[in-house]
Amino acid sequence: MTDRDTVGAQLTIADTGAGIDEAVLDRIFEPFFTTRSTGSGLGLAVVKDIVDNHSGEIAIESEVGRGTTATVTLPRAQ
Repeated sequence: MTDRDTVGAQLTIADTGAGIDEAVLDRIFEPFFTTRSTGSGLGLAVVKDIVDNHSGEIAIESEVGRGTTATVTLPRAQ
């Protein structure tokens, strides 16, 4: 969805933190999945649901030891 005629907004957030292991990365949008000792594991599942309901996309790229980049793309309003 990178066509300039259809993209309404794109937000990219990046960090230089620990990164996310590939095995975990495949599961981050699953409800109740978490690697932390506290929390419900619903945060990213809810975000993905909201983005999907607006016909958008969310992409996460991460490399252990280098950081993570999250990009949310939403279509232009009709």
